[in-house]
Amino acid sequence: MAYDLEEQEQIANFKAFWARFGNLISWVLIIALGSYAGYNFWNSHKRTQSAEAAALYDQLTEAAAANDNAKVQRMASDVESKFDGTAYGAMAALVAAKTAFDANDLKTAKAQLQWAADHGNDEYKSIARLRLSGVLLDEKAYDQALALLNGDFLPQFAAEVQDRKGDVLVAQNKLAEARTAYLAALDKMDKRNPGRQIVQIKLEAIGGTVPAEKAPA
Repeated sequence: MAYDLEEQEQIANFKAFWARFGNLISWVLIIALGSYAGYNFWNSHKRTQSAEAAALYDQLTEAAAANDNAKVQRMASDVESKFDGTAYGAMAALVAAKTAFDANDLKTAKAQLQWAADHGNDEYKSIARLRLSGVLLDEKAYDQALALLNGDFLPQFAAEVQDRKGDVLVAQNKLAEARTAYLAALDKMDKRNPGRQIVQIKLEAIGGTVPAEKAPA
């Protein structure tokens, strides 16, 4: 498909922006969502979570802080096998996925995210699938990423799903569809959400127009 010079410049500007800040933005959003989900899941299961699981998870996070990917993966496997019915299993998988991603071990990152998507509660499943779509985007597996994003997500993740769809569609040079996805993300996103500014930047970078806010009735 041919593009005029203005569209080509928009695509180039967007891709340069995303190449520089994309992974950072994605992880910041996912960490924030994960913290929120972890809080809710903790409250509903805290009476049944074991002291051993807590201790193992603490050691795992320490290994992650030290960027010891091999140790993180070993400990995550231990937590997942022993405590797959608790919040710690999915939490460990998400931490292990990030550590593997930072170590450029995308195969392991995808496996950990898939584990969380298969074993976590509905919130963790949504988070894991959202992050997995980002890894697939990095791998240029665009059709797989879109197929994943068209799956089941909790309603509170609707804006993030549309935002990620926009990212994938931009990578495919489907700018009209990407603009529609970013507009849908803004429509579903709370006006006070700081992520709105990021979506607006991406929308404008591909020639979209941020809708004017409606005046209160």
